[in-house]
Amino acid sequence: MRADLDIIQEWIPAGSRVLDLGCGTGELLAWLRDHKQVTGYGLEIDPDKIAECLLKDVNVIEQDLDGGLANFASDSFDVVVMTQSLQAMQYPDRILQEMLRVGRQCIITFPNFGHWRCRLYLGGKGRMPVSDFLPYTWYNTPNIHFCTFEDFERLCREQRAQVLDRLAVDRLHRHGWASKLWPNLLGEIGIYRVSAPHLHDLRVAI
Repeated sequence: MRADLDIIQEWIPAGSRVLDLGCGTGELLAWLRDHKQVTGYGLEIDPDKIAECLLKDVNVIEQDLDGGLANFASDSFDVVVMTQSLQAMQYPDRILQEMLRVGRQCIITFPNFGHWRCRLYLGGKGRMPVSDFLPYTWYNTPNIHFCTFEDFERLCREQRAQVLDRLAVDRLHRHGWASKLWPNLLGEIGIYRVSAPHLHDLRVAI
């Protein structure tokens, strides 16, 4: 299993009901089903990846995430997962809000545009970074809303979501003491586990 998915599975309790947004080939859901007795659905828009999900007997729905999650009831999943897709969303704030609505907890991963290599590339060449990790040029990239750890955590505060866990990892998904001290500078990828606002906060908002 992919290294980031191996990290994520540790945060998903056995027997959970999981919704995987942009599930790809269904690799995570298939592993969770076979090893942790997890049930749930994947959402995917790519027909070839949907076909691979079906070959794995993964429950998959063809759906554009930018259209929202109105077809799912509030609190209908224990965990909602989105890996490496937040930055490709038309409205990242809306999809986060929807994830927090339908799931008790959310696990989200995204590339950190505050990483030192991105800063060095911008400062030294004055152009958008192109690398093995970010291989697209500015005009053909599917990533339309890059953010940093600080940007994402500010969005969580605005939506009164609680950050339960955070890992700042490199492109090989390794993490150490330095990335814990300076995550926004040294983390190439953010792996977050967040929860919806507490019921008390919801009552105050009402």
